[in-house]
Amino acid sequence: MISIPVKLTTVLLAEDHANFRKSLKLLIEMDGDIEIVGEAKNGREAVQLNMKLQPDVVIMDIAMPLLNGLQATRLIIESSPATRVLILSSHPDPAYIEQAMLYGASGYLIKQSSAPFVVDAIREVLKGKTFFSASISKRLCDESRKVFGKRELLKKKVLRPPLSKKKPKR
Repeated sequence: MISIPVKLTTVLLAEDHANFRKSLKLLIEMDGDIEIVGEAKNGREAVQLNMKLQPDVVIMDIAMPLLNGLQATRLIIESSPATRVLILSSHPDPAYIEQAMLYGASGYLIKQSSAPFVVDAIREVLKGKTFFSASISKRLCDESRKVFGKRELLKKKVLRPPLSKKKPKR
C-alpha cells in the first residue's frame, strides 16, 4: 500500500501571552492537518520567524511588545505576499480592523468569540477568501450599506434585473 504524504498547512502563532498561545496551539493542532511551525512572543519576532519559516498562515495578535501586530502584518505581507495573516485580537475597534485590512490581513477574529472558528478561518484564507468574526462581519455589512446607499443608482431605486430562468430548448 502506497501512502501519499499529506501536505500540512503551516501556521505561525504571534501572541505575547504564553498561556493563550499554548491553548491556541492545542486547539489548532487537534484538527490534524494544520501544524504550528513557530511561535512568536512579539511583533519583531513574528516578522523574523515568518521570513525564516515561510508559513502558509500567520495568526497575529495586535497588542504585542516591540512591534505591534498591525505593523508586523504590514512587514510580513510586504516581504511574503503569499502568506495569509489572520488577526486574532481582543480589540474590535473599527480603526484597527480598517488598518489591518489596509495592511493586507486576510481576516479579523475577536478572541472572545472565535475559538471554534480559528481552524475554519485558516482554511478559508488559504482559499483566497476573507474571514471575520460574526460581529465584525455584521459591522462591515452595515458600513457597506451606508456607503452604497449613498450611490446614485440606489437613490434612483434602480433594481437588479431578475435572475434569468433557463429558457426551454426548442
